[in-house]
Amino acid sequence: MTHRHKVALVTGASRGIGLAVAERLRTDGWRVETADRTSGTDLADLEAARAVVEGLDRIDALVANAGTVARYPALELPLEEWQRVIALNLTSVFVLAQAAGRRMVDAGGGAIVMTASLLSVIGGVNAAAYAASKGGVAQLARSLSNELAPHGVRVNAVAPGWVETELTSTLEPWKRDEVTPRIPLGRWAQPDDVAGPIAWLLSDDARYVTGAVIPVDGGFLAR
Repeated sequence: MTHRHKVALVTGASRGIGLAVAERLRTDGWRVETADRTSGTDLADLEAARAVVEGLDRIDALVANAGTVARYPALELPLEEWQRVIALNLTSVFVLAQAAGRRMVDAGGGAIVMTASLLSVIGGVNAAAYAASKGGVAQLARSLSNELAPHGVRVNAVAPGWVETELTSTLEPWKRDEVTPRIPLGRWAQPDDVAGPIAWLLSDDARYVTGAVIPVDGGFLAR
């Protein structure tokens, strides 16, 4: 499948899922632009996030993937940590999608994929801000899909389960021992396992898919 001349913006592309997505899209023929802290873009700075989109010569696809976590018991979660997580995981996703959506509407079409989470559906433990932000991302994808579909712009989200990334590498060993037996496929995901579904959602093969929040979790939710 080729997407020659089409431009995809991928955020959080310096590592993990974002890096895998950027590499997969390049393989599929997209021209990939990236934005992350490594490249000097703080997406929690909302004007900077908006400027990334507006600075592109065109944008056919957006993968709003950048995110962070604050692991505290809810009763000990500092307000500034709550605000930091919500700013990057949810508010910046809206700003990026709004800016990209405007350009896609003007161009007559496009596709947006947001990275939600299993914690969009389940509560988790010691992750109140993260769960709240990812629940918001799932609902944002559904809401925007309703508004943008008449303009030819599709909006979806993926909800990854437990993925081998830098973000999860600091989890206590007991957490892995607890989670892995509950995954029907018997293993944690690799970033490539998530990149494939995202690439599909951006492709013409998913031209009739919008407003979906697709679990990529090895069967965790079904169990």
